Order: sequence, then C-alpha cells, then structure tokens
Amino acid sequence: MKRNITLTLAIVAVAAFILSFTSVGIANEQPVIGAAAPEFELSDQNGQLHSLEDYRDQWVVLYFYPKDDTPGCTTEACEFRDNIFAFKDLNAQILGVSLDDVESHKAFAEEYGLPFPLLADIEGDVSSAYGVKTRMGGMTVAKRQTFIIGPDGSIAKHYEKVKPAEHSRQVLADLKELSAAP
Repeated sequence: MKRNITLTLAIVAVAAFILSFTSVGIANEQPVIGAAAPEFELSDQNGQLHSLEDYRDQWVVLYFYPKDDTPGCTTEACEFRDNIFAFKDLNAQILGVSLDDVESHKAFAEEYGLPFPLLADIEGDVSSAYGVKTRMGGMTVAKRQTFIIGPDGSIAKHYEKVKPAEHSRQVLADLKELSAAP
C-alpha cells in the first residue's frame, strides 16, 4: 500500500513537471475573421501610448510573440524589420506585442534596430482579448500568432501557426492580396 502511494505521488510529480514545460492554454476565445478587432492602448519601447484607433484607415500587422531577445522572437522581429519598406508601401503598420515590459522592449528594439513599436502588454489583457495568452515553461506569455487588421478595424487574417523565418514574407504576400481585393 505504501509503495503504491509513493509510486502514485512520483507519477503525479513527473506529470506536473512535464506540464510545466509544455504550453497549457489560459487564453480566451480568439476573434474571428470579419469581427471587430479588440481595442487596446499599450505603451511602446519609448513609453509612447498606442491604440488600435491610431491606425484607422491603414492595415495593422499585430504580431504576438513570447519573449524579447529569444531566438525565434529575434528572427521574427528581424524579418519584419528587413521588410519594413514593403509593409509601408502597402500602408501597413507593424506592431509587436509581448508581456515583456517597456525596458525589455527598449533594449530589444535598440539591439536589433527594430523600426516599429513593440507594445508592452504587462498585465496580459490584450493578449487575453486576442486569445493568445498562455502558460509555457512555467511562465505566462503570448503565443506566437499574428492578426492582420483591416483599415476598417476588422480582423482580415489570423495566423495561428507561425514560422519565424518565413512569416514576414507570408504576411506581405497576403497583404498584397487583401489590398488588391475590392
């Protein structure tokens, strides 16, 4: 009997350990294509406030990422940086969002010369509103997902699976199609 209890406790401990290193969702429902994008007001790496309303009449690429200065997040951010002029030609604003603070965003943006706002969703409210807030490796982070928001403020495209090295080019191609649509 004692051996069974010990074995059961060991199994529970191992399961808890494994779960702490896997993504366990805590996100709310995600907005659907065609729905109004959830509003937000967040500070960027320079302490300047940004709201969705600031970008009415232009495309917004709202990309969520887990953590500043990590390999995948750095690759994704630098790919957006390297294509910044193509996005501007399409009247699109890139906005990166994570749960990191303003100081972390500032260091990240300066280190990699990121020419677009990185928004600090410290409380995770915006990540929750977009349904991307999750637990990963024992931390609360934003899932790596992107939303294209149309000039009218509605969700035009949602990327649930993102490959950091390819994502910027994929978003650009889709924006070109969306911009050309009547």
